Amino acid sequence: MDDRNADAASGAAAPAAGQLPPAPFGRLLTAMVTPFTADGVLDLDGAQKLAATLVDAGNDGLVISGTTGESPTTSDAEKAALLRAVLDAVGDRAVVVAGVGTNDTAHTAELARQAAGAGAHGLLVVTPYYSKPPQAGLLRHFRTVADATELPVMLYDIPGRTAAAIESDTMRALAEHPSIVAVKDAKGSLAATSAVLRDTDLAYYSGDDVLTLPLLAVGGCGLVSVVAHVFARELAGMIAAVDAGDLVAARAAHLRLLPAMTGFFRTQGVILVKAALTALGLPGGPTRAPLIDATPEELEQLRADCAAAGRELPRP
Repeated sequence: MDDRNADAASGAAAPAAGQLPPAPFGRLLTAMVTPFTADGVLDLDGAQKLAATLVDAGNDGLVISGTTGESPTTSDAEKAALLRAVLDAVGDRAVVVAGVGTNDTAHTAELARQAAGAGAHGLLVVTPYYSKPPQAGLLRHFRTVADATELPVMLYDIPGRTAAAIESDTMRALAEHPSIVAVKDAKGSLAATSAVLRDTDLAYYSGDDVLTLPLLAVGGCGLVSVVAHVFARELAGMIAAVDAGDLVAARAAHLRLLPAMTGFFRTQGVILVKAALTALGLPGGPTRAPLIDATPEELEQLRADCAAAGRELPRP
């Protein structure tokens, strides 16, 4: 990309001027679950319905086949079919980012090319998990994947899941690549994030709903959310308040949403999101093994968490 802050998606509007820095993928993106039918088959009609519902609710974009999309247990063919279906449904009015990360550089690059061929607007590339590569290995991995297509890349730094953090010096080096334009930050270190924001023009998205407000305060541009499956309008309102310079309103929204922003992560987020979607009559379906579906007790706690945040989950 010649312009690092160029619009990452063909159908996305440029961010309005305000307090927040430019957001190349939009301000609010949901890390969308992958709907399955009751017998575990990929539900493409359901994915299209869910994608449209999320965009209608205020999401600027969607991340497809991320961790919340159960990417470790979907096949390459399923990922391609899902991406094409979502692009057909909302690709003209929202940014659609394809999760392509694995712990195999060659496979990740191939998934990147597959996503580009299907029409994705950008790529999400998670740190290679389990292998714990050294920083030089991370540099080679991310550069190789970024070189595989001309799509803009969002790095995903989540050491709690991958056991390998992208260190600040590595981030600075990766920021020199013309296609690496953003970071989904789930490291939980505002000091490290601030240092990279100071030294680069990378766009930082919160990858942890509850840390969105503090990340925006130090220079972040937006959020890749799990909670936005249910609370997109409220989260978009909080981000808009920060962009307008109204930190009092943003803080009030953060505190109202706190029960949900913590409640959805009492167990794996996808488990409780799918339970919430089922309660709301939206596509989601079951999880795939080794994940399991929410217990009745977990669903009751989630109902209480959502109610405390201002949203009732219907009962059967």
